[in-house]
Amino acid sequence: MKPLRLGTRPSALALWQANWTRDALEANGVPVEIVKIHTKGDVDRNSTIVNLGAQGVFTKEIQRALLLGEIDLAVHSLKDLPVERIDGLRLTAVPVRADFRDAFVSNRFATLDELPPGAVVATSSMRRQSQLLRRSNGAWDVRPVRGNVETRLKKLDDGEFDAMILASAGLNRLGFGSRIRHFLERPDFLPAVGQGALGLETRADDAETIARVAPLADEATFLSVLAERSLLATLQGGCLVPIGALGTLSSSTQTAQPSQNAKTSETAQPNVERRQTLRLDAQIFSFDGKTAFQTVATQTFDAALSDAEKQEIAERLGRDAAQTLLDQGASDLVAEIRRIRDERAGLNAPQN
Repeated sequence: MKPLRLGTRPSALALWQANWTRDALEANGVPVEIVKIHTKGDVDRNSTIVNLGAQGVFTKEIQRALLLGEIDLAVHSLKDLPVERIDGLRLTAVPVRADFRDAFVSNRFATLDELPPGAVVATSSMRRQSQLLRRSNGAWDVRPVRGNVETRLKKLDDGEFDAMILASAGLNRLGFGSRIRHFLERPDFLPAVGQGALGLETRADDAETIARVAPLADEATFLSVLAERSLLATLQGGCLVPIGALGTLSSSTQTAQPSQNAKTSETAQPNVERRQTLRLDAQIFSFDGKTAFQTVATQTFDAALSDAEKQEIAERLGRDAAQTLLDQGASDLVAEIRRIRDERAGLNAPQN
């Protein structure tokens, strides 16, 4: 059997993801060859993400290699994968999600609430920045930080910051779980869209690879992140806008008694129907955290529906939640956020 060529970024965390995917595929009898691909986000480690000027800084080169047939499969941290669909590619599988929460890391303080006014808190995320500014009412000095996880932790250990917020999934995957002092929990702190989940991307017409990757898919995670990504796409915010979202899927059973006039009513058994409920928590902030909108949307459906029907329900739930936020007043906020973001990225600079 010809090995699948699996494209990945060369960072330690990306390689963990690639190695996990390779091991999972090979456990199912699918040989894998890992191909390392450098991206814009890997090459420029000094600029803040917003100043890199475009979405997909960690994914575009990998997706290009996939389209050109240089690799057969790409593994992404799903929170880095833009929601815009690319002709010829498909998100084929999303494995079981790891811990989606953000983690508080500090050598001086045990919890977020112990931070005094003026404390310097580092984060690589505009969403976390807004959440922190809102939680502290602007009292904390929230600063951006770039670099891989090890680099960021070293800056914390060198005393550049009093505390740092990182994704718990990344810390755990790289063996730094012991650095976590406590977790940032709902409802105030929702994660990034897709946080903690991996996305396995293939060419849309590559039926063989699609079939070989399919066993790694987890329905609950897939439907949850589809709802989150649909929300993000509808808001047209991209990964640089302060949006938090979390989809969760739960199951229940419903018992319906047989009709009393049924001929076999004496021996008929109750009908047991399995139901699923998809919930989506969503929030959006201004960059300074002073303005925020949030909502919770749910949809219950028959577990026997087809995959395509369930996926449509998930995407519709995301669109509905986004519309609720817009109706609350988030449309003006989104426009302002995008204007500020573009100015910071230099996209609105005057032309000479």
